Amino acid sequence: MNNEKIRTVILYKNYFTDFYKEQKQKVKDKILWTIRLIENIQQVPEDYLKHMEGTDGLYEIRIQQGSDIFRIFCFFDEGKLVVLANGFQKKTQKTPKSEIEKALKIKAKYETEKRFKNS
Repeated sequence: MNNEKIRTVILYKNYFTDFYKEQKQKVKDKILWTIRLIENIQQVPEDYLKHMEGTDGLYEIRIQQGSDIFRIFCFFDEGKLVVLANGFQKKTQKTPKSEIEKALKIKAKYETEKRFKNS
């Protein structure tokens, strides 16, 4: 069996960490399980990773623990790097626009910093 990861998940600043620290242990375990899945399977089912319609490359990692539903926004960098942005507990059918906007701002900040570093 090949142990090489298909993707690498990285953290950008402390957006994800702040969310993660607030969660119960069972939720943390499920988040880590899902991240490992994303790193190691070629075709990640949409149940776990789904492109956000109408956004420029924003994805949501979908976590369900019991009746609680969580979302972690992320985006790809150079195809194989998954950058985690903000996370939140989903309490309604529709993803709050404010959370999507926050994730898009994080993505823009990341891309600007990267361009700046590489110039």
